[in-house]
Amino acid sequence: MPDAPTPVVNELALDRPRSLWHLFVAFSILALQGFGGVIAVAQRELCERRRWLSPQDFVEMLSGAQVLPGPNVCNLSLMIGDRFFGWRGALVALAGMIAAPMALMLLLAWLLGEASHVAQVQGLIKGALGGIAAVAAGQIVGTVLKLAAPIQNHVLGWPTCAALAALAFGMMAVLHWPLIWVLLGLGSLTCMGTYWLLRRKATHATKGPA
Repeated sequence: MPDAPTPVVNELALDRPRSLWHLFVAFSILALQGFGGVIAVAQRELCERRRWLSPQDFVEMLSGAQVLPGPNVCNLSLMIGDRFFGWRGALVALAGMIAAPMALMLLLAWLLGEASHVAQVQGLIKGALGGIAAVAAGQIVGTVLKLAAPIQNHVLGWPTCAALAALAFGMMAVLHWPLIWVLLGLGSLTCMGTYWLLRRKATHATKGPA
């Protein structure tokens, strides 16, 4: 028997938040799960669980969020909220993203201040933070692998995209170049190459076969 087809999130299967309150609650829940790996949680919540975005939409929005100044996940929440409810949705999504974590951080800061003189508590906190960091790293790696799937259909081709990703990693991790220069340099070249190929493809499609 042939294997069952793998389910794909497409535009027809996508859902959307029912209201501003639904949007706020969704981003609050998302933020409370993001222990160091918010992008990983966002991809799972928005694409797989709630199905508000397709993987391709998420990759495109995340790319835009990374170019803009500020935290990536906050930029992403603004873009998603604006997509569904305009400027009101942008503000509500951002509020949901920061309200609950801010309240928890204030409470945690107070508790740490009260227990800072207890050695056992300090050791427990260091161990917990180390464990969370390991889990967050695993989440990020898993998200990278999931986000790589839409690249298979990119006009540049997956070998070129993989080479560009490796080059960007080398620039930042090995050469320690600032992110802004990597985006302006390598990102600009990639955008121009993609635009040229898309324009060439559209021109050939318009002319048709000889």
